[in-house]
Amino acid sequence: MLIPFFYTLREAKLPVSVKEYLTLLEALKAGVIGPSIDDFYFLARTTLVKDEAHFDRFDKAFGAFFNGVAKLTESKDIPEDWLRQLIERELTPEQKAAIAAMGWDELMDTLRQRLEEQKGRHEGGSKWIGTGGTSPFGHGGYNPQGIRIGGAGKNRSAVKVWEQRAYRDYDDSLELGTRNIKVALRRLRRFAREGAAEELALDDTIHATAAAAGMLDIRMQPERHNKVKVLLLMDVGGTMDDHIHRVEELFSAAKGEFKHLEFYYFHNCVYDFVWKNNRRRFSEKHATWDVIRKYNKDYRLIFIGDATMSPYEILQPGGSVEYNNAEPGAEWIQRLTHAFPKHCWINPEPQGVWQYRQSISLIEQLVSHRMFPLTLQGLEGAMRLLTK
Repeated sequence: MLIPFFYTLREAKLPVSVKEYLTLLEALKAGVIGPSIDDFYFLARTTLVKDEAHFDRFDKAFGAFFNGVAKLTESKDIPEDWLRQLIERELTPEQKAAIAAMGWDELMDTLRQRLEEQKGRHEGGSKWIGTGGTSPFGHGGYNPQGIRIGGAGKNRSAVKVWEQRAYRDYDDSLELGTRNIKVALRRLRRFAREGAAEELALDDTIHATAAAAGMLDIRMQPERHNKVKVLLLMDVGGTMDDHIHRVEELFSAAKGEFKHLEFYYFHNCVYDFVWKNNRRRFSEKHATWDVIRKYNKDYRLIFIGDATMSPYEILQPGGSVEYNNAEPGAEWIQRLTHAFPKHCWINPEPQGVWQYRQSISLIEQLVSHRMFPLTLQGLEGAMRLLTK
């Protein structure tokens, strides 16, 4: 049975090797889990999937292979017109309370029987597969526990959903949660052992002890850390208010992934000063020149902003909406990108609108077309660029 499962994962473009498959078989032979599909799911994911970015792809392949309801469709497909809803029926609370719920086994057996017996479309009934009724099979009606077939969830009481699900892959264009952002940011990791020797070097200790004819010779080593240094400049306020949640997720993930992280805020475009505290941004300024001089070229510079503003804010002295800047923003962006050759710009605006906004085009040119969307695919592309 598991050989077809292995090929199902390979067809889903999961990088599953024969060695990993044999590890799964060894774990099953050793009895590390009981007779539970949930336990098998976690065991299979642990042994076969080595990259969190592939979890969603594995979930869909696993579901396609082990979905018991899907197997019922092998004998008969449900015609589309059976599921076309013509009316929407509303039941009173009393009517809903009078509808009995089936148990799991009865529900599955009854569905199999309906598939064999039903010959035409039904609507508003309590028995057949259809729409707008109280039958446990179909959609658009009500049943305390049923199988939704097609349509969209309404009462959220279905115990199983039978339809082709349309997912957005985690590893393509998904707009991210913190966990997925961390997965993408890890592509920028570069580990090194630096600092005081505080950690036991087990391999070196074994070799040194063996070389000393069995006399214990303990060797220590510095702790292993991600040595990548990141300088984060974040646009705040104005049009960026629409993206607060996603930028906060990105900021939180970055703080968790990078030990050497420095950050500052700006509004719309970078000028002669930036700040760390938005409530005191005019009283506690940090000169942009000081930022350029303070951090070495080994820092990776990441701008985060929607680049949505008047073109004058980028190109003209005095163009800032908040104060009379002596030099245009374009000058400061060029100085920063020259000071930090490894740089990129992360834009939370949908990539499809970039070409219609002049300011985005200007910023994209100033950062040498190193602008990426705030999606998993975009972040992974940005991290790969910064590692070169």
